[in-house]
Amino acid sequence: MELIYLYGPPAVGKLTVANELARRTGIRVFHNHLSIDCIRPVFDFGTEPFWRQVHAIRENVLAEAARSGTNLIFTTVYAGPASESQTSRRFDAVRRNGGRVRPVRLVCDRSITESRVTDLRRSELGKLATVDGLRRAWEKEDLAAVIPDVETLTLDTSVLDPAAAAGKIIETFRLPVDVTAP
Repeated sequence: MELIYLYGPPAVGKLTVANELARRTGIRVFHNHLSIDCIRPVFDFGTEPFWRQVHAIRENVLAEAARSGTNLIFTTVYAGPASESQTSRRFDAVRRNGGRVRPVRLVCDRSITESRVTDLRRSELGKLATVDGLRRAWEKEDLAAVIPDVETLTLDTSVLDPAAAAGKIIETFRLPVDVTAP
C-alpha cells in the first residue's frame, strides 16, 4: 500500500493536485474534509471531542487502507509541532499494517494562496475561505513546516500547475499510471 500524504497550508492546491493525481493513477482520494464533514453535525467545530473523533477517523481509515492494500492519497494541513503527534500516529498506523508513506509537501507564494483562498469551491466544501482567516491561521501555526524525520518531496504550486505537480509525484514515487485515464 502506498499512502501519498499531501500536506501544506490552506489554498496551496492539495485537493486539486490530489484529484489530478487520482485521475492519472486511479488512486483514491481521502481528503481531510471528509472526516471533518462527518463529525461536524455531531460536535462543534474545533472542540476537543470534535478533533478527537476527526483524528480517530483519519487514523483508522489510513490503517484499514494499509491492511487491505488500498493505495490512497490523503490531504492535510501540517501545522508544525502541534501536528507532530497525530502525524506520527498516522504514519505508524500505515507502516504497522504493511503500508509505505510518501510525504509530499506543497508550498506556494503566500500572495497566491491569498488569491486562491476566496475561490467559491472552497466555501462550497466548507473550507477556510477568507484572506483574514488564512492570515490568522498563519499567525497561529507554522503552516510551512516540514514533517521532521521523514524524506519529503516538496513541490511549489506557484510554478507548477496541478498536472505538472501530479507528474512529479508519479515520477518520484514510480506510481503506476492508469492508461484508461483521459
